[in-house]
Amino acid sequence: MQARITSSASADIMKAVNLLYKEAHSAGVPNATLELVHLRASQINGCSVCVDSGARSAKKNGETEERLWAVAAWRETTYFTDAERAALALAEAATRLADRADAVPDEIWDAAAKHYTEPQLGALVLWIATTNFFNRINAATRQQAPQSWG
Repeated sequence: MQARITSSASADIMKAVNLLYKEAHSAGVPNATLELVHLRASQINGCSVCVDSGARSAKKNGETEERLWAVAAWRETTYFTDAERAALALAEAATRLADRADAVPDEIWDAAAKHYTEPQLGALVLWIATTNFFNRINAATRQQAPQSWG
C-alpha cells in the first residue's frame, strides 16, 4: 500500500491542530488517560500511524507495556482504574457512533461524569474527536506507521 499524500500539512492547519491538542490537554484530565483514549480509538479505527505513535508516546511518558498491550481488552483486565475505564468506554462509544441508536448512552456518559468534571468531559470528547479526525485523515490518505524508529 502506498501513501496517497506525502507532502506536509500547511502551517495554518498545524496551528489549528495544535490549538485542539492544547485545549484537550489543559482541562486536568491525566495525560495517561488521554494517551489510553487516543490509543483505543485508533485501534478501533485501524489507524496504524496513530496506534504506533500513540503507544510509543504513552510508553515514553511512563506507561507500562502491560497496560498498552491490554488496551484493546480493557474490560477483561485489572490494569485500569474506574476513571480510566469510564474514559475508555466513552472513547469507544464516541468512536463507534453508528453502532447504536443512542450513540453515547446515558450509562456511559454518567459513568464518565462520576470521575470527570464538566470541563474534563469536554476535553475528553474533544480529544476523542481529534483522534478520530487524525484516524480518518490517515486512513483516507493511506498513511502508514514507519517501518522502524531506529
